[in-house]
Amino acid sequence: MTDNGITLIDAWELPEDRIEESIARWRERVGLIHAAPGFRDARLHRRLFPESRFGLVNVAHWDSIEARDEALANPSFTASAATATSYATVHGGWYEVAAEFLDAGTR
Repeated sequence: MTDNGITLIDAWELPEDRIEESIARWRERVGLIHAAPGFRDARLHRRLFPESRFGLVNVAHWDSIEARDEALANPSFTASAATATSYATVHGGWYEVAAEFLDAGTR
Protein backbone atom coordinates (compact mmCIF):
# COMPACT_ATOMS: atom_id res chain seq x y z
CA MET A 1 0.00 0.00 0.00
CA THR A 2 1.23 3.50 -0.80
CA ASP A 3 0.31 6.79 0.85
CA ASN A 4 -2.11 7.28 -2.03
CA GLY A 5 -4.00 4.11 -1.14
CA ILE A 6 -5.98 2.54 -3.96
CA THR A 7 -8.77 3.69 -6.21
CA LEU A 8 -11.86 1.74 -7.22
CA ILE A 9 -13.44 2.92 -10.46
CA ASP A 10 -16.82 1.50 -11.50
CA ALA A 11 -18.49 2.56 -14.75
CA TRP A 12 -22.18 1.70 -14.92
CA GLU A 13 -24.17 0.98 -18.08
CA LEU A 14 -27.81 1.54 -17.22
CA PRO A 15 -31.01 2.98 -18.65
CA GLU A 16 -31.47 6.74 -18.31
CA ASP A 17 -34.69 6.23 -16.37
CA ARG A 18 -32.81 4.31 -13.63
CA ILE A 19 -30.12 6.91 -12.97
CA GLU A 20 -31.92 8.91 -10.25
CA GLU A 21 -32.80 5.70 -8.40
CA SER A 22 -29.20 4.52 -8.70
CA ILE A 23 -27.87 7.78 -7.29
CA ALA A 24 -30.20 7.48 -4.29
CA ARG A 25 -29.14 3.87 -3.66
CA TRP A 26 -25.44 4.82 -4.03
CA ARG A 27 -25.92 7.46 -1.32
CA GLU A 28 -27.52 4.84 0.94
CA ARG A 29 -24.63 2.42 0.41
CA VAL A 30 -21.98 5.06 1.05
CA GLY A 31 -23.88 5.99 4.20
CA LEU A 32 -23.46 2.41 5.39
CA ILE A 33 -19.70 2.28 4.83
CA HIS A 34 -18.36 5.84 5.12
CA ALA A 35 -17.14 5.28 8.69
CA ALA A 36 -15.51 1.92 7.91
CA PRO A 37 -11.79 1.63 8.59
CA GLY A 38 -9.84 2.35 5.42
CA PHE A 39 -12.57 4.31 3.61
CA ARG A 40 -11.29 7.66 2.33
CA ASP A 41 -13.87 9.13 -0.01
CA ALA A 42 -16.21 8.42 -2.90
CA ARG A 43 -17.69 10.45 -5.72
CA LEU A 44 -20.37 9.45 -8.17
CA HIS A 45 -20.24 11.09 -11.59
CA ARG A 46 -23.24 11.35 -13.93
CA ARG A 47 -23.00 11.53 -17.71
CA LEU A 48 -23.76 14.87 -19.29
CA PHE A 49 -24.98 13.51 -22.61
CA PRO A 50 -27.24 10.49 -23.21
CA GLU A 51 -24.98 9.15 -25.96
CA SER A 52 -22.19 8.57 -23.41
CA ARG A 53 -21.88 4.83 -22.82
CA PHE A 54 -21.73 4.94 -19.04
CA GLY A 55 -24.55 6.62 -17.15
CA LEU A 56 -22.67 6.75 -13.85
CA VAL A 57 -19.04 6.43 -12.84
CA ASN A 58 -18.09 5.79 -9.23
CA VAL A 59 -14.61 6.71 -7.99
CA ALA A 60 -13.78 5.63 -4.44
CA HIS A 61 -10.52 5.77 -2.50
CA TRP A 62 -9.56 3.20 0.11
CA ASP A 63 -6.48 2.38 2.15
CA SER A 64 -6.49 -1.15 0.73
CA ILE A 65 -8.56 -3.71 -1.16
CA GLU A 66 -8.91 -5.67 2.09
CA ALA A 67 -10.42 -2.65 3.90
CA ARG A 68 -13.00 -2.26 1.14
CA ASP A 69 -13.83 -5.97 1.13
CA GLU A 70 -14.39 -5.93 4.90
CA ALA A 71 -16.66 -2.88 4.68
CA LEU A 72 -18.69 -4.36 1.86
CA ALA A 73 -19.36 -7.52 3.84
CA ASN A 74 -22.11 -5.50 5.56
CA PRO A 75 -25.35 -7.42 4.72
CA SER A 76 -27.30 -4.19 4.19
CA PHE A 77 -24.73 -3.01 1.67
CA THR A 78 -24.78 -6.34 -0.14
CA ALA A 79 -28.58 -6.35 -0.38
CA SER A 80 -28.68 -2.80 -1.75
CA ALA A 81 -25.95 -3.47 -4.31
CA ALA A 82 -27.69 -6.63 -5.52
CA THR A 83 -30.75 -4.71 -6.69
CA ALA A 84 -28.65 -2.69 -9.16
CA THR A 85 -27.48 -5.81 -10.97
CA SER A 86 -31.02 -6.40 -12.24
CA TYR A 87 -30.82 -3.34 -14.52
CA ALA A 88 -27.18 -2.23 -14.67
CA THR A 89 -23.95 -3.68 -15.96
CA VAL A 90 -21.00 -2.50 -13.88
CA HIS A 91 -17.46 -2.48 -15.25
CA GLY A 92 -14.92 -1.91 -12.53
CA GLY A 93 -11.43 -2.39 -11.33
CA TRP A 94 -8.74 -1.35 -8.88
CA TYR A 95 -6.15 1.30 -9.74
CA GLU A 96 -3.18 3.04 -8.20
CA VAL A 97 -1.73 6.42 -9.07
CA ALA A 98 0.73 6.13 -11.97
CA ALA A 99 1.27 9.85 -12.61
CA GLU A 100 -0.06 13.03 -11.11
CA PHE A 101 -0.34 16.74 -11.80
CA LEU A 102 -1.74 19.03 -9.14
CA ASP A 103 -2.29 22.72 -9.65
CA ALA A 104 -0.57 24.32 -6.67
CA GLY A 105 -3.09 27.17 -6.74
CA THR A 106 -6.03 24.85 -6.03
CA ARG A 107 -4.68 23.13 -2.93
